[in-house]
Amino acid sequence: MTEAHDTTGKSGAKRFGINHNTGHLVLGSVSIPFPRSRLGRMTIGILLILGGVLGFLPILGFWMLPLGFIVLSHDLHLVRRMRRRVSVWWSKRRKPPLD
Repeated sequence: MTEAHDTTGKSGAKRFGINHNTGHLVLGSVSIPFPRSRLGRMTIGILLILGGVLGFLPILGFWMLPLGFIVLSHDLHLVRRMRRRVSVWWSKRRKPPLD
């Protein structure tokens, strides 16, 4: 899970990802419980990705794609590696260049 840069003095504040201690998906200040079964988590992840692909429809949205990948990364190593690579790339991209 990605740690937030906060000024409150709390170390280890979570921004997004999976809290393995509680089994919850953490998105900012929102915490969503996960199913305990692997099949349930994978089903939810696949359905979120399929819903994200159909994001052009009125009710579904493209926001479902990254959420589905986060859910699937809990169980699938390939998806976890891709998510970590994107996370590292994104953090390097956000850092100001050293002059």
